[in-house]
Amino acid sequence: MNKSIPATIEKLGLVSKTMNCNWTNAELYETSVARGEGKIAQGGPLVVETGVHTGRSALDKFIVRDETTENAVWWGNNASMTAKNFENLWQDFKDFALDKELFVQELFGGADLDHRLPVQIVTEFAWHSLFIRHLLRIPATSDYAGFAAEFTVIDFPNFKANAARHGSRDESETIVAVNLEKRLVLIGGTSYAGEIKKSVFSILNYLLPKAGVMPMHCSVNVGDDDDSAIFFGLSGTGKTTLSADPNRTLIGDDEHGWSENGLFNFEGGCYAKMIRLSEEAEPEIYATSRMWGTVLENVVMDPDTRELDLDDAGLAENSRAAYPLTSIPNASSTGRCGQPKNLIMLTADAFGILPPIAKLTPSEAMYHFLSGYTAKVAGTEKGVTEPTATFSACYGAPFMPRHPSVYGNLLRNLIARENVNCWLVNTGWTSGPHGTGHRMPIRETRALLKAALDGSLNKAEFRKDSNFGFMVPVEVNGVSTNILDPRGTWNDTNSYDEKAAELVEMFVKNFDKFTNHVDAEVLAAAPKTVQP
Repeated sequence: MNKSIPATIEKLGLVSKTMNCNWTNAELYETSVARGEGKIAQGGPLVVETGVHTGRSALDKFIVRDETTENAVWWGNNASMTAKNFENLWQDFKDFALDKELFVQELFGGADLDHRLPVQIVTEFAWHSLFIRHLLRIPATSDYAGFAAEFTVIDFPNFKANAARHGSRDESETIVAVNLEKRLVLIGGTSYAGEIKKSVFSILNYLLPKAGVMPMHCSVNVGDDDDSAIFFGLSGTGKTTLSADPNRTLIGDDEHGWSENGLFNFEGGCYAKMIRLSEEAEPEIYATSRMWGTVLENVVMDPDTRELDLDDAGLAENSRAAYPLTSIPNASSTGRCGQPKNLIMLTADAFGILPPIAKLTPSEAMYHFLSGYTAKVAGTEKGVTEPTATFSACYGAPFMPRHPSVYGNLLRNLIARENVNCWLVNTGWTSGPHGTGHRMPIRETRALLKAALDGSLNKAEFRKDSNFGFMVPVEVNGVSTNILDPRGTWNDTNSYDEKAAELVEMFVKNFDKFTNHVDAEVLAAAPKTVQP
């Protein structure tokens, strides 16, 4: 393994007192504890705290606006900074590094051997270096000799941004600056390790579409017959839970690509939420919280007994665990599988309008992919007192540098090319909205997914939904027939019709911003209120 300073670091002009390159997990673990960055809990996980930043600093992320990005970046969704501001920031980063001990990892973003991105991650903290070794893919020993990073991410939590000099926000000393021409990302003023991971995801989201590869915020699993499946879904829709199937191999739970070779994981590990994690409901993930090697962010630990309390949100609601995929039984060692047979879009509809499953055409799939709908319910966020519709384009708008139509058109073309079955699955409410109805039984959801994945659902009789136009099965073995027709589960069908009209209007209004970027077939896939 190469432990000398990479030539790409020297070419950047980054100099520090000490630079530790490609240290192993054990070396980084030992150093993290010795430097007081973390403590060891019962079972061996490394417990760290990130301070005030317990999640992404979305408002502090900027992309340099220049000739390279002017017509390529979706500026309606991405804040810009000037090349001059970035140069000031880069100079200050180099000055900051001079007296520091730094940690460098040379890693791959992506398991596809034809499309993986060699990156180098430079961190101020040893535990950040361990974190990213878990989350990205570690090269084989033979890969290090010719390794040449094409992108560099530098993370200095103790650096403080200056608005006047760096173009950051006046009220913040945090900055995430992306320079796509220089292929350099600078992260300062935050200890939240997820910023590093998401920076690499954003880079891949920018680069891969030009190669005809679809980057996706999704989970993927595969059966014994190489019948792989994609699961899109925002937080709370069941993406991780439903893709964790003991009868199928997990490729990954968060970020993937779809190339001419099939599906591939961007990552080599998982970054799972820990708060109120149940050993009974998520035994594999729960077990990682008791393993050596796992990095636990903002998980509460008794200082004397070193016992963990996953139910305590005193440090963060967004407590996390970072661990390699090898910690999960039934996970793929290659991070690769063949072309997908099924694509599932998960939504938690708190209004109780959408059916538990519907079949989508490629144009309907593009419409719902661009919409990225789910709903928040009372109690999930401060100020949310009733169901609230949430739309996140491509199920990951914060990480999409290009316009959503770029990803949507690419997805539709791939669906058509590979003849993929597309499904919209509602894991939300039935028999009424949140507060009146009840959550969709997971047993029914799993039965419907099984029928979709094994192909038997394709043989079912379908009806056309009067509001959304997609096809809904009339009868499925092992599933209560009445649950398949949401309107029939409501005590007051007039109330259902009124709420359905409201939801349709939300979809239509949200999609206004895309109408000039899609063709007539996708526009025709929009829902329409039709009174029965």
